[in-house]
Amino acid sequence: MRKLTIALALALIMAAVSGPAFAQSYPSRTVTLVVPFPPGGGVDALARILAERLTVALKQTVIVENRAGGGGTVGTRQVAKAEPDGHTLMLAHTGTISINPSLYANAGYDPRKDFAPVGLIASMPVALIAHPSFPAKTVADVIAIAKREGGKLNFGTSAVGTGGYLTAEYFKSVAGLDMTLIPYRGTAPLMNDLIGGHVQVSFGVLPPAIGNIQAGSLRAIAVTGTRRFSLLPDVPTASESGLPGFDAVLHYGLVAPAGTPRPIVERLNRELRALADNEQVKQRIQAEGGDAMTSTPEEYAKDIDQEETKWSTLIRKLNLKVE
Repeated sequence: MRKLTIALALALIMAAVSGPAFAQSYPSRTVTLVVPFPPGGGVDALARILAERLTVALKQTVIVENRAGGGGTVGTRQVAKAEPDGHTLMLAHTGTISINPSLYANAGYDPRKDFAPVGLIASMPVALIAHPSFPAKTVADVIAIAKREGGKLNFGTSAVGTGGYLTAEYFKSVAGLDMTLIPYRGTAPLMNDLIGGHVQVSFGVLPPAIGNIQAGSLRAIAVTGTRRFSLLPDVPTASESGLPGFDAVLHYGLVAPAGTPRPIVERLNRELRALADNEQVKQRIQAEGGDAMTSTPEEYAKDIDQEETKWSTLIRKLNLKVE
């Protein structure tokens, strides 16, 4: 019995010592930051900012690897099954981690069980954007027109199941509206039709539109977060414009496979927090249409849970499913 007690005590001492040592030796080789989309999009751009900075902070090369397919489910599923040693990470966002598990019939991963959340990096609001000729100036105006038109008002959105599309559906649900959504296969054709006046109003992410908004060829009526966007400080939120509490923001964060040692998660979280305080990093994230943000791993886990609950409820209500 005495030998067993001594053995247990030694085991506890070794565990206490090995945690910090494990973190100090990490990373021991190149770190792969997976982006579950093709190169060139917003997730990819943020990942390259992050990889560049983490390479310096971790004193080890961090490479971005694009693993596209299945609307982001292929790469996300692969990361969920990767070795949980901190050398495979993923830049997750609301679509892959909180929408896809309910949207896709066979996503192949559980956002609450298969990942170790490291921390939030950035938020990107969706915006209610209109052609300058559209008469509505406020969210209340849009709601009034939609009710008056009785389902005939057309809203352009990104593809079915994307953040822009689901934000429009969320808007319809919260405001009690009947309006027609016109999903586009990409943001470029949507912006072209909006600028040309072929569709008068839309819900979409800001990066493809912000230049035209600043130039006056498009007008932002509201952003859909609870805080104003830093590059458009004069544009109100939907929450302050007639829909109190309305919140439809895309969140970006770093995750690792479930089972990744806590000291590694904490080390990465510290580096994320340091990056978010860097003015140059903030400016680069703003240039991509987002605002830098931070969180603890626990706060990010809570965010994933809340966002998945919100979007899965809407997806079930709409009976949306992608094979």
